[in-house]
Amino acid sequence: MFLAIRMATKFAGILPLTICHAFDRREGLYGTLLMSTGLTFGSISALFGLADRIIDQTQHTILVTAVIGSAVAPARIAQAWLQPDFKAVADAPGVVEAEESASEEP
Repeated sequence: MFLAIRMATKFAGILPLTICHAFDRREGLYGTLLMSTGLTFGSISALFGLADRIIDQTQHTILVTAVIGSAVAPARIAQAWLQPDFKAVADAPGVVEAEESASEEP
């Protein structure tokens, strides 16, 4: 239940930004899922609770396991079904010139 609420609020915050910055739907959902994991905040808050003796080692282990577990599902979904198509880097302007100048012998 809490995971669903957390994911919904993250989607509400991140997805409109991807639309605002002209990402297509698939790329927007991909970025939203990857950014909605909450690994940093979850890990730091669990460590804070452990360091201030609010929780014990067992509770810390359970919390960190839950944080990591809740990050795996969105990342796997994003990688399996929403990974955007990547364009070749060689098509980018400036890359060809850099490769040509690097291949010239001094």
